[in-house]
Amino acid sequence: MLQVAEKLDSYRVDFERIKRDSADRRPQWIDHIRTAAFGRFVELGFPTTRLEDWKYTNVAPIVKTPFARAGQAQRMLPIEPFTLEEVACAQLVFVNGQYSSDLSSLEKLPEGTIVSSLATVLAGNSASVEAHLAQYASYHDQAFVALNTAFMEDGAFVSIPKDTIVEAPIHLLFISSARLGPADDGGSSAPVSYPRNLVLVGSHSQARIIESYVGLEHDVYFTDVVTEIVGGENAAIDYYKVQRESEEALHVATVQAQLGRSSTFSSHAIDLGGALVRNDLNVALEGEGAECTLNGLYMVTGRQHVDNHTRIDHVQPHCTSRELYKGILDGKSRGVFSGKIVVHKAAQKTDAKQANKNLLLSEDAVIDSKPQLEIFNNDVKCTHGTTIGQHDQEAIFYLRSRGVDLAAARSLLTYAFASELLGRIKVAPVRTRLAALLLTRLGNGSTPEEIL
Repeated sequence: MLQVAEKLDSYRVDFERIKRDSADRRPQWIDHIRTAAFGRFVELGFPTTRLEDWKYTNVAPIVKTPFARAGQAQRMLPIEPFTLEEVACAQLVFVNGQYSSDLSSLEKLPEGTIVSSLATVLAGNSASVEAHLAQYASYHDQAFVALNTAFMEDGAFVSIPKDTIVEAPIHLLFISSARLGPADDGGSSAPVSYPRNLVLVGSHSQARIIESYVGLEHDVYFTDVVTEIVGGENAAIDYYKVQRESEEALHVATVQAQLGRSSTFSSHAIDLGGALVRNDLNVALEGEGAECTLNGLYMVTGRQHVDNHTRIDHVQPHCTSRELYKGILDGKSRGVFSGKIVVHKAAQKTDAKQANKNLLLSEDAVIDSKPQLEIFNNDVKCTHGTTIGQHDQEAIFYLRSRGVDLAAARSLLTYAFASELLGRIKVAPVRTRLAALLLTRLGNGSTPEEIL
């Protein structure tokens, strides 16, 4: 751990400032959590590559860069390219981590459903979140969760009562830029934001949540986000996280999902942007018969670094999990996948499958893949595996024999590799835009049908 005092000075100054500035706007219980979390962050320090979970990811760019909380936006933003205007849905927009009511829109929601900024809820009815906020994503052993918890001010709060079906998706859009407003120190530091999201889905209810993270310019900034998701008995949650940050951005995210009896959770994680990206996705199957599906696609180039860590805890019997992550790496990029499935002693009849597949498009791209199983029950059915390779030369030869040039053949095969996961995205506008972005990344604006 990095214990050099000066590395934490800017965070100490920022923490004292946030305590002072928001002293009259927060409940006392939040104060206790923040203080405990910041103390734990100081004890932990930033993780280093000496830690097994951070062996392949060096956070030196975060440590060395002075950051301060971003200021409020001072101009209107062209957000249309990032919205879901084709769908009439509730949309909360956050600029540099702070809620923008002018840019947000709340369509009619089922009775009892709450879609609001966390800051608004904390300033009003904080009792509605007290039992859940910071109760699932532990800050005791995760430095970046501790840092986010210490500085949590705003984010999204979604609460869906029992026996409720929310037909339209709920879109949480986070926009970041160093040029939208001054940082708290007058602009001498790069901006950092700490979005904190809490999603509560009641028993026998259904919801579709989309988190989008985008950058407007080629700026250096840091996003440290934590999302806690709780599903009640027989709840159904379809969750999407699309990361399209600036090519110079630093992005660290933790998602913690807790599932009740017979509930289902489907996650779709897409990573396209960011210079340094770390995603921790943890799912606890705490109710008998719960199910989860984790889908992931990361496409990186240049010197991008994307690290995906997942953990699925099978706590109770008769639970099922399916996981498929795919990576496409070009240039001198690096990808990391570490997936762990833990089957606890009481979790008999567990059915778990995990796979990580990677396609390397250049000789200099690197992938470190580590699928893992920890099983403490002998009545289970579990498999895991990983593959790493390049384009199938026989497939390229076949396409070229049909008159497809080499570049188009490689693009078509790469698109086919990713299309399995794109096809699992149920929100049509999201699926269509990601497919278009993928084709643009491949350097060919044609559709697969046009190529052939």
